[in-house]
Amino acid sequence: MKQNKGRVTIPTDTDVVKETLSLAERWGADAVRDCDGTDFPVELKDVGLKVYSTYYTTRKDNEWARKNPDEIQQMYLMTPIYTAAGETLRVRLMEGLYPDMLTPNSRDDIARWWEVIDRSTGEVVPVSDWSYEEETGEVIIRSIPFHDYTVSFLAYIMWDPVHMYNAVVNDWKDVEHQITFDVRQPKTHVYTMERLRKFIEAHPYVNVLRFTTFFHQFTLVFDELAREKYVDWYGYSASVSPYILEQFEKEVGYRFRPEFIIDQGYYNNQYRIPGREYRDFMAFQRREVAKIAKEMVDITHEYGKEAMMFLGDHWIGMEPFMEEFQSIGLDAVVGSVGNGSTLRLISDIEGVKYTEGRLLPYFFPDTFHEGGDPVKEAKINWVTARRAILRKPIDRIGYGGYLKLAMEFPEFVEYVESVCEEFRVLYENIKGTTPYCVKRVAVLNCWGKMRAWGNHMVHHAIYFKKNYSYAGIIEALAGAPFDVSFISFDDILENPQILKDIDVILNIGDADTAQTGGEWWCDPVISAAVKEFVYNGGGIIGVGEPSGHQANGHFIQLSTVFGVEEERDFTLGYDKYNWENHAHFITEDASEKIDFGEAQKHMYALPGTTVLVSENENVHLAVHEFGKGRAVYISGLPYSFENSRLLYRAILWSTGDEASIHRWFSTNYNVEVHAYIKNGKFCVVNNTYEPQTTTVYKGDGSSFPLDLKANEIVWYEI
Repeated sequence: MKQNKGRVTIPTDTDVVKETLSLAERWGADAVRDCDGTDFPVELKDVGLKVYSTYYTTRKDNEWARKNPDEIQQMYLMTPIYTAAGETLRVRLMEGLYPDMLTPNSRDDIARWWEVIDRSTGEVVPVSDWSYEEETGEVIIRSIPFHDYTVSFLAYIMWDPVHMYNAVVNDWKDVEHQITFDVRQPKTHVYTMERLRKFIEAHPYVNVLRFTTFFHQFTLVFDELAREKYVDWYGYSASVSPYILEQFEKEVGYRFRPEFIIDQGYYNNQYRIPGREYRDFMAFQRREVAKIAKEMVDITHEYGKEAMMFLGDHWIGMEPFMEEFQSIGLDAVVGSVGNGSTLRLISDIEGVKYTEGRLLPYFFPDTFHEGGDPVKEAKINWVTARRAILRKPIDRIGYGGYLKLAMEFPEFVEYVESVCEEFRVLYENIKGTTPYCVKRVAVLNCWGKMRAWGNHMVHHAIYFKKNYSYAGIIEALAGAPFDVSFISFDDILENPQILKDIDVILNIGDADTAQTGGEWWCDPVISAAVKEFVYNGGGIIGVGEPSGHQANGHFIQLSTVFGVEEERDFTLGYDKYNWENHAHFITEDASEKIDFGEAQKHMYALPGTTVLVSENENVHLAVHEFGKGRAVYISGLPYSFENSRLLYRAILWSTGDEASIHRWFSTNYNVEVHAYIKNGKFCVVNNTYEPQTTTVYKGDGSSFPLDLKANEIVWYEI
């Protein structure tokens, strides 16, 4: 018997009406939705299920786009770097790009909005020294032999990148390419508001408009073979047009340059330390996007409907943790849950009535095919999501895609039935209360709350060899008993007292990236504030190359705090003797071989530092006392249950609070304890699909043994 129903959304289509009703009964679903490539069956409009309608503000209206080609959305792109062999260089703009997706914009003044740069000198090439040949699609540059050149140009987006992605993944044949139009521009703005009203009036049975999303697509570009070429889930390069940029110039009072977006071809991705102009541009976009999004939300409310935003696709300018977002008045946010970090990115959003997570796998043929194993993917997804739900629950869960594909896998249907039931039990037990938090932890980087939980996220929860050793820290925090915040260097400059509200600072990543700060550490106000914080008793944990930037005789700018330095060849003449490993509180639960992932190499410990793990004269784990405070250095830490425990111990040790280890604690790191003091409850959860045995410690230090079934959660009264 089901505990109850509700809090679950399922996809539907015109050819699966009976199956939708059957699955709604099995899973206890109370809402249905359409998806890209599916249609809502009107037979379901009066069956007592809440109806979500996916609404595309910028596509699915090619007639309008073709009639108004000047208001098709645009993107900034940069060509590859080319070396001139003579005094003339011809550069083909569309080299390596999918021709049906993009078309160079030569309608607007290319002398104003394009830019040719001599990448050997970094100087802009005068407009008089280059021209565009429309017939060949080439820019002809008067060049200096053996100098490098790039061309930055605007291009119209003739095939919406998400629609193209879905078409490629699903092998849609002869599909009409959906053109993106720009709601920010005058004619389309007026038309869009009329179009929205007509849609609502034509679909009176729709309860929730699921805006997917609003206006600007994150940066997603395909190569000539229709493969993903460049992806940045936070990228702003597709949020531009001369109309928008002229408005930006009026507001900020200086002339726009394409390089503000292009950024040498790095497109200001989230690993780049953002300059003033790019930060100004993002702030401008957030304000302008919020104004028009509010217009659409107000219209939706006028008709008595709810407005829900999908956190993805055309979501640029809608960063949910920034002040502008609160002004829009959305009822809900829904997003894809790839792991615990992405769940917290959704569940931590304030200012909406409810949040919803779309669990994986998506019902697409890349997973649901003969020989596929959607149950395996669903199990992994649920375990990772559940850890984060137990810290900060979303209000609903759901699935998307082609329902008929899922119905062909009865084991999957059965497993998700148990997930839906378990989610409702979790929600009933923990919603509305703050779970026990042992410490206040702040992740310090250039982005702060703007990119909260998105640290080291390039494209949701996708694995990257270069960053998984750092992303693992954020994933561990997503389900750990800490009060986690995200602060920027600007925050410290504006209010150094902000550090008094935290117990531990984390600085995670490679040197000279936005994640660690780079040159920010040369600001004496920043470095002194952090040093003072630790000296007076605070904790700090650095992972990778924390505070890394070559300046003033050292590379790790907080080397006196962390007690480690990186060999950059400049200190080879200094002998180093501190390599001996020591047993420590932090490593008491660790295996003989700790997984440090890719692990920074050539780190060495300074005198007075205690090395916990050193291998082949590379320090991977070390601790150091600085005044009344403590610092921990870790070379890298991929996500795993074992590594989550190591991080937990490191945070306790850095605050000098080892005595709290046996409070709401499991001796088996595969098992976790979550306490909800306000609700008078706590739970013990087995994070594996194998039976586990542990000793559970309660808040008063008392303990009891416990055997858990695979993936089991046991609830107790305090």
